[in-house]
Amino acid sequence: MSTRVAYLGPKGTYAEKAAKALAALEKLDSPTFSPCKGLRSVVDNLAKNLCEAAVVPIENSVEGGVTSTLDSLWRNKNLFIHRALVLPIKHSLMSSGSISTVSEVLSHPQALAQCSQWLNDNIPNAVHLPTNSTAEAIRMVKGSSFRAAIGSKDASDKLNILAYPINDIEGNCTRFVLLSKKNIKTNGNKASIAFSLKSNSPGALLKALNCIANLGLNMSRIESRPSKRELGEYVFFIDLDLNNSNQKEYEKINIELSPFCSQIINFGCYFGSEVD
Repeated sequence: MSTRVAYLGPKGTYAEKAAKALAALEKLDSPTFSPCKGLRSVVDNLAKNLCEAAVVPIENSVEGGVTSTLDSLWRNKNLFIHRALVLPIKHSLMSSGSISTVSEVLSHPQALAQCSQWLNDNIPNAVHLPTNSTAEAIRMVKGSSFRAAIGSKDASDKLNILAYPINDIEGNCTRFVLLSKKNIKTNGNKASIAFSLKSNSPGALLKALNCIANLGLNMSRIESRPSKRELGEYVFFIDLDLNNSNQKEYEKINIELSPFCSQIINFGCYFGSEVD
């Protein structure tokens, strides 16, 4: 039986590359890859049992957390992270025309943001138009001499590569995670949790963070998102570093945090790796 894996499509996106790499790392049975339109749709496909796994970007080294993913994870309960993969991102500018004729640049909002300084320096008068994915942008500029797309050079599909790489930051990379509704992991070098506080009062967040620190767990990432219920109320996403000595302490985290938190989501422990 094949394992259906949803990812942000269409074909040719960085997400497709990450999905195939993560499926191989996890040794998924006969994976088949299902492109979705929009990150929310990727997570919803998993939540509604339309697939067995989903791959989404969760953090970029330049732009920070991917807000659509974080909000979808908080909205859909009982999803678990099985593995994380850091993928280097090297953008290219491509078109059917030349750089001198480009007046519009299309790409995913994250890609546009990651190349904003290069675009300002080299084609300052071009209008930036967001698309659902880098691959969609590439498809939309085919045959156009005034439109250019930002995306993976490997997905150029016979377009002219006008410039490469065009990232503002040379070490640009994105962390993707493989999600499932089954919590089958019992160890790993990473863990992720999210929580909301019982009260918006002085020291409330500090008490929760001290609780984690007192367990001997290093917090490698802390990010907040609006709860969307009222102004000033936030949800906190935290990544933890795990090793053999603190695995048992991590297993206590839900109980230890419960006095301070109104809701806790534990996405489980997992292994993280990188692609050279």
